[in-house]
Amino acid sequence: MKKYTNTGNKDTRSGFGAGLTELGQKNENVVALCADLIGSLKMDDFKKNHPERFFQVGIAEANMMGIAAGLTIGGKIPFTGTFANFSTGRVYDQIRQSIAYSDKNVKICASHAGLTLGEDGATHQILEDIGLMKMLPGMVVINPCDYNQTKAATIAIADHHGPVYLRFGRPSVANFTPENEPFVIGKAILLNEGSDVTIVATGHLVWEALIAAEKLEEKGISAEVINIHTIKPLDEEAILKSVAKTGCIVTAEEHNVLGGLGESVSRTLVLNNPAPQEFVAVNDSFGESGTPAQLMEKYGLNADAIIKAAEKAIKRK
Repeated sequence: MKKYTNTGNKDTRSGFGAGLTELGQKNENVVALCADLIGSLKMDDFKKNHPERFFQVGIAEANMMGIAAGLTIGGKIPFTGTFANFSTGRVYDQIRQSIAYSDKNVKICASHAGLTLGEDGATHQILEDIGLMKMLPGMVVINPCDYNQTKAATIAIADHHGPVYLRFGRPSVANFTPENEPFVIGKAILLNEGSDVTIVATGHLVWEALIAAEKLEEKGISAEVINIHTIKPLDEEAILKSVAKTGCIVTAEEHNVLGGLGESVSRTLVLNNPAPQEFVAVNDSFGESGTPAQLMEKYGLNADAIIKAAEKAIKRK
């Protein structure tokens, strides 16, 4: 089994900030808009270095999406920044009508996603955003796993023409992907080969999946781990190839069990190669206030939950 080294915990929102800073230096068409959360989104450096390309919209997220859509008409590549809850639920009409329906080249960048927003509680956490965004025709949905991958994804989406939803978070998490690994939209990454069960994970759950695979190996169970950083378009080929070998699968995500990665994988299996599947996700509920670690434990979003799901899936073969 391949071993991965955590080079130091970092928050994924800082990966976004670093990627945006680099884009600002090499692509003059990149512009940034923020809804009064510059520090939280780590957009400070971009604002400092390119004040003429930065727009502080204030607490007016719907207006921000409309402005971003308009800027694309002049050839600009707008990156919008606010919390995931405000980037999706609050402005869904504007995204649908002005961005997705019109196929505008807007990059919707959303921090503080999922339960790990933590102490701010259920009103600021969002566990439905992947579902909301993946249902929009033409929308690319990306959920990177660590600082390095978030930085790479931020840079990569500037070269993709069309609307993109980029989801990341607030807490410091393991940073383990190679610093210069190219980010390819829609191409899953095989992290560990295995023969007994496939584990596909996205976002913060990828590191937990690797921990789970190590513990499963100690039990004599060989787990294949795949990083699904792009939920739409989904790398169906990678999933089907793995499941054809292992015969069962676990999906793991920091999202509602309804509408997320798990359901996209289920659809793929049903249409091509039905196999036992277990879900590690929030079971159709809102979150609550607590530390990220407490919430991930309570809602079953960790390595232990993945291990239990893997053992259950194997028994169903």
